[in-house]
Amino acid sequence: MILPEVRDPRLITIRRGGTLTDADHHLLALWAATCAEHVLHLFEEARPDDPRPREAIEHARRWTRGEVTMMRSRAAGGHAMGAARPLRGAPRFAAYAAGQAACVPHVAEHDLGAAAYAIKAVQAAAGEGEGAAAGRRECRWQREQLPDAVRELVLDDQRARNDICWSVFEV
Repeated sequence: MILPEVRDPRLITIRRGGTLTDADHHLLALWAATCAEHVLHLFEEARPDDPRPREAIEHARRWTRGEVTMMRSRAAGGHAMGAARPLRGAPRFAAYAAGQAACVPHVAEHDLGAAAYAIKAVQAAAGEGEGAAAGRRECRWQREQLPDAVRELVLDDQRARNDICWSVFEV
């Protein structure tokens, strides 16, 4: 479970009673898509004929441009997670990252799901001896991609939810 029991109002859209603007929600979705795309090759090397994770990432981006609805993006996320289920290790985590990214339009907190699964994918690909260091590098890379407008929000959220995100945000 990567979602908190008590939701941070800064990650709830204004229309649902929180303080998250549409512009910042879009930035979170784009950042999540970037995190997921960075590890997508780990899935595609295992399943080159399965487009579902790539399509999920594209749906998250298309949502930010108003080209697909939240429901359509979320459905694409579910399909990517379906692609993940029969797999193990890095390919599975990479597909889950894509699925989480496509669900950000529905619930903004899925942004950390995309990031956390991407880190887990890199750790699994690197193996036991190098996994922790690879995960720290991936986390730093992800943080470098954060838009300034949501940087502190995401970093605060990483601190708050690190324990339920497998402690992958410790660098």
